[in-house]
This record gives sequence, C-alpha cells and structure tokens, in this order.
Amino acid sequence: MNIPQADTTQSLLNALPNTNAPIYARLKSAILENIQSSNWMPEQRLPSEAQMVNALGVSRMTVNRALRELAADGVLIRQQGVGTFVAPQKAHSALFEVHNIAQEIADRGHKHETIVVGLQSVKANTDQALRLGVRTGEIIFKSTLIHLEDQQPIQLEQRIVNATLVPNYGQQDFTQLTPFAYLNKVAPITEGEHLVEAVIPNAIEAQQLAINSTQACLQIKRRTWSGKTIVTSARLLSPGHLFQLFGHFGRI
Repeated sequence: MNIPQADTTQSLLNALPNTNAPIYARLKSAILENIQSSNWMPEQRLPSEAQMVNALGVSRMTVNRALRELAADGVLIRQQGVGTFVAPQKAHSALFEVHNIAQEIADRGHKHETIVVGLQSVKANTDQALRLGVRTGEIIFKSTLIHLEDQQPIQLEQRIVNATLVPNYGQQDFTQLTPFAYLNKVAPITEGEHLVEAVIPNAIEAQQLAINSTQACLQIKRRTWSGKTIVTSARLLSPGHLFQLFGHFGRI
C-alpha cells in the first residue's frame, strides 16, 4: 500500500501516548495503535528510521529498538536496504479442534474459494492403507484441493478417504462445500489426531501455494475417526508467513 510518508509520520505522532513510559515503548504503542485500528494496513511501508528520528527528536538507537522488538514479535517485517513494513495478517486455526476452513475465513470477513486439483478413486498403497486402517489394494478416494482466502492460496489440502464409510465422496463438488463440511455431515467426527511440523515444500507445492520453494510452510497431518473407524487422513500445507495455530488449555 502506497500512502504518503508525511501522512504516515503524522499518524504515528498522533498515536504517540502521553505517558511516562520510555520513548521506545511509547513508539511501539503508537505503531501498534495504527495497525490495530487499520489506519496502517498489511504490507504498508512505515516511515524510515531517519524520518522517525527527525519527527520524534530521539536517538536512532531508540527507534531501532522499537522496530526490532516489533519485528521479533511478527508485527513488522524489516528488509535491509528497502524499509520496514506492516507484516501480513496471519490466519490462525485452533490446534485442539478441527474446524471448517471456509467458516474460519468467513469469520475473518474474507472470501473463501477452492480449486480442485484432483479427485479420484485409487487402490490404496501400503502407506495409504496403514493411514486409513484398510487393506492394501482396497479402493479409497484421494483428493487434492487448494483453499484461497481473498484469491490468495492459504492451504494445500491432500486427503485420502475411506470409501467404504463414505462411498459418495468422489461425487461431491468441493468448490461448493469443503471436504470437512461434507465428511462431518455423513460421518461425524468423534476423535482426531494432529501432527504439526515446519517443512519446506517441493517445487509443485510451492507453485500451487504461489510461494518460493525455499519458503517454510506449516504442515498438519491429521486423521479423524467416526466411532471406531478412521474416516480420513489429510495433509494440510500452509505458507508459514500466512498461517498460525492457536491453542488454549486449562490447568490439569
């Protein structure tokens, strides 16, 4: 976003709290206020360190500390020789629950779309059979989808499904409803497990997610049961800079 730097500097000064806190802390507060109020939008460029020093009448070390700490918190992105920018807003998903990604995106006030890369029935290989608890060679369904948030790829979904339990999976239009919504309707989830890892995508996956092949991704491997039967095993891959997991738990 290209907003005149004079306006950005003025909005920074306007948000500076009149307290006895250290100036670097007041500067951090003013930056956060502009971001949280949507006065500054994701990917917007901030005034340079020199501009902040001149406007605030403080040392460069003070400005640098505020920017450095906000960058460490993931609020800002600093690019050497280019500038400091508001970090893209990260989508987040619940770690201890299984949610519909379409609903999560809608709850953020954004538009969800799905690209169906593949949907077919296949004979389960040994690995797929173990993941689903079926016999090798048994017919299962396999689907590959790309979920988009406001036209930006946010998740690659690779899924295998127990065809005996969900025989009509291959006939669904997953541009109109998500696999989660359909599966939870015909075989409601009673149990699930997650395995979360940071990974580097292969070249095809990076292309599907519209990212660089060296960029880290968040990978979730998930299996869900209905009763005592495994319904589906999925691998969910999201760009690390756009996605995060959130979990809350109580004291045992």
